[in-house]
Amino acid sequence: MDYLFDACAFIAFLNEEEGSDIVAKLLTQAGDGTGRVFITSIQALEVYYDRIYVKGREYADTFLENLYASSVIILHDISRYVVKEAGRFKTSYSMSLGDTILVATALCNGATIVTCDHLELKPVERQENIPFLWIRPQF
Repeated sequence: MDYLFDACAFIAFLNEEEGSDIVAKLLTQAGDGTGRVFITSIQALEVYYDRIYVKGREYADTFLENLYASSVIILHDISRYVVKEAGRFKTSYSMSLGDTILVATALCNGATIVTCDHLELKPVERQENIPFLWIRPQF
């Protein structure tokens, strides 16, 4: 199965928050070749700047180098299909631009979104045919 990480899932893992065990399991599967994990460059950017705020630039730079060297597949290109779907999501839901790219990428690539962002993404799950893996319950 293919999993597309939202930034919040990766940040939860890095901060050892609730749900980090689910992320760790998926990363292990990616490492041993029994699953595939993706992150878009937009979500990687979100994690990177979060690390700058939380731990400083040097730590963030090291994190980014390790991410690029890991088994996580970073999706850099945004196809015209993703652009079109992201535009549709942006005008249909109250979502950040980063989340529209995430959801459109998952839709266009048949991936399951791994997230904890119930606020922005729960309405999408209710209306769209996109699978979600919630790493923690909605509060």
